[in-house]
Amino acid sequence: MKSTDNNLRTRFPTLVVLGFILSFAKPSVGAIEPTRAEILKGGLGPERTCYDVTSYHLDARIDPATKSLKGSNKITFKTVEDFTKMQVDLWSNLPISKIVFDDQTPAAFTRELNAVFVELPEKVQKKSSHSVTVYYSGVPTAARHPPWDGGISWDHDPDGNPWIVVTCPETGASIWWPNKDHASDKPDNTTISITVPPELDEISNGRLQARTILPDGWVRYDWFVSYPINNYCVTFNIGKYAHFSDEYVGQDGEPLTLDYYVLPKNLEKAKEHFKQVKTMLAVYEKYFGKYPFPRDGYKLVECPHTGMEHQSCIAYGNRYLGGFRGRSSSDVGLKFDFIIIHESAHEWWGNSVTMKDIADMWIHESFAAYAESLFVEDQYGRAEALKYINGKKGNVRNEFPIISEYGLYRKSPADMYDKGQLILNTLRSVLDDDALWFSILRGLQATFKYQNVSAEDIFGYVNRKSGKDLSYFFEQYFKRAQIPKLDLETQKEGDSVTVRYRWQADVGDFRMPVKVTTAPGKYEWITPTSEWQTNQLHGLNTEDFKVAEDLFYVNVNSRRFYLDPQRKTTP
Repeated sequence: MKSTDNNLRTRFPTLVVLGFILSFAKPSVGAIEPTRAEILKGGLGPERTCYDVTSYHLDARIDPATKSLKGSNKITFKTVEDFTKMQVDLWSNLPISKIVFDDQTPAAFTRELNAVFVELPEKVQKKSSHSVTVYYSGVPTAARHPPWDGGISWDHDPDGNPWIVVTCPETGASIWWPNKDHASDKPDNTTISITVPPELDEISNGRLQARTILPDGWVRYDWFVSYPINNYCVTFNIGKYAHFSDEYVGQDGEPLTLDYYVLPKNLEKAKEHFKQVKTMLAVYEKYFGKYPFPRDGYKLVECPHTGMEHQSCIAYGNRYLGGFRGRSSSDVGLKFDFIIIHESAHEWWGNSVTMKDIADMWIHESFAAYAESLFVEDQYGRAEALKYINGKKGNVRNEFPIISEYGLYRKSPADMYDKGQLILNTLRSVLDDDALWFSILRGLQATFKYQNVSAEDIFGYVNRKSGKDLSYFFEQYFKRAQIPKLDLETQKEGDSVTVRYRWQADVGDFRMPVKVTTAPGKYEWITPTSEWQTNQLHGLNTEDFKVAEDLFYVNVNSRRFYLDPQRKTTP
């Protein structure tokens, strides 16, 4: 999703003035009274839990001239309970003309804010299958600062052709189409039919099934997504595109189609620049397992904004530069295209393994950010990867927990990117077993493939796989705002050097082991607790005593004392 490779204050100073950072970074906290809109959007009331979506068929006609759309979405579902009333979601600025039950019977509905409550004409029975089709139209919300701010971008390419895309990771997909807009329920498959003026191309997720010229000359593109998909990943890209293709052969010998859609003037540049895609796919297959959506293929589609992780149809807008639009917090970050590496990581983390609640958006972003460092490690070595990871420390705010409040729809904390990457690097260091660590990453993908998971699912898996109870670690780093503080007091008296240490943390039993220098050039483990402990150091000056801060994201509070050996004998 939104990338934070560079400090947002540096990249978007005007947005800081406008209060954008404040509004983006603040997650849900108990002291903030939830609004009705947040409850309706983020909660799982009986009108949502009563049904499970099995498929969508979104059919929308998009008119660049009027910046409007008109269409429908057929929601096919299985019933979990008997019910007559269900909730779907569509922003209130988009009028609904009618809702039809099971393709034939009109259904009554009421609207509250962005929620739509459908009254079915009859009670549906548990474990039965039905559908409702929502017909709607209107002028959808325009994106002000995509991809961070949701809506449709009504842009033009440098040649003046319409260039229209959509992004809605934080606002939710109901900003432009009706659906059950909650992270916990992905459809098994989705059909996307987008109709556009005759001179334009249209690219969406999945495989193109048909391109049909309609009687009025407009063209309908029908795409089919054969896997579960997040609602916010459903997308369209309308413009004048040049297309070229390639193929990646995985470890199992199976080919994966690679399709690229770019502005015609960038065709030759893209053919060279996108060669790194195959390297990226090989690295991620090594660490996470096979690309999750082989039937639907892999696409990069050039867009006017920075980029987004639309499943099998990644939006690319990094201007064919290294880093994040030519900038990075470390030298090595300029050696690859940040958007390709980060957004593609979401195919595993976010699109395959998906959060159950927006409070756990970190599952998408922290792991995708950490994936960047694995790409660096694989291509340029562990030392460069550590520089890359630790170069992000200046971006971290530590104002709010990475995990926000469940059951409410609120924007996620910005720390889920860079702090999340630093935390996962710390977790790897605590485990101190790379074979185990990489088996955990691959195991999470294999165990939770195409599923919706919670933080507790992830934490429980790591505990089981490692054979350790790391609950204290997860509680402190993910559920508390501040990182732990390691108090150190080194004391030199003559030739004797000692160190006292303890943790100060919100979690009372915080006991994370950490590596420190105990002899010249030698790092060894200590296991601080909340109580002071003392160790004797050998052959070290107090200035030489260090914590391996490149491996552990901690706040080190260090003090030094020098004692005169004669003080005890002086009257």
